[in-house]
Amino acid sequence: MNSSLWVKMHGGATHFPIALLMVSALFDLASWVVPGKPGTTRVLGLRAAGFYTLVLGALSSIAAVFSGLIISRGEIWGRGNLARHHLFLWPAFGLLIGLAVWRVVVGNRASNFALKIYLIVALLAAG
Repeated sequence: MNSSLWVKMHGGATHFPIALLMVSALFDLASWVVPGKPGTTRVLGLRAAGFYTLVLGALSSIAAVFSGLIISRGEIWGRGNLARHHLFLWPAFGLLIGLAVWRVVVGNRASNFALKIYLIVALLAAG
């Protein structure tokens, strides 16, 4: 396959996980800030939107990482700018996947304290 195709795919694919993580964090923040009791339709809708955008962001990050590994010929760390890029990329990728797995496993059974910690971590990750 043409190398420039992978570069274009990587360039396009990287925007989805970044944007979806930010949107997910905003939906989850809104579910805490918007007036309404925790079980109301509005709050549950915002949390569901946060959940699905996070899961979509995590899934799309796999395409971004895969295409990036093809471009770098499987080089996990690299040198120079590639090393700096990967120094940021791998922790961010791990955090995004970790947040999504936590949301899938825990579902709606998390305590308020756990949700607050999750929200703080998600907002930091989105930042």
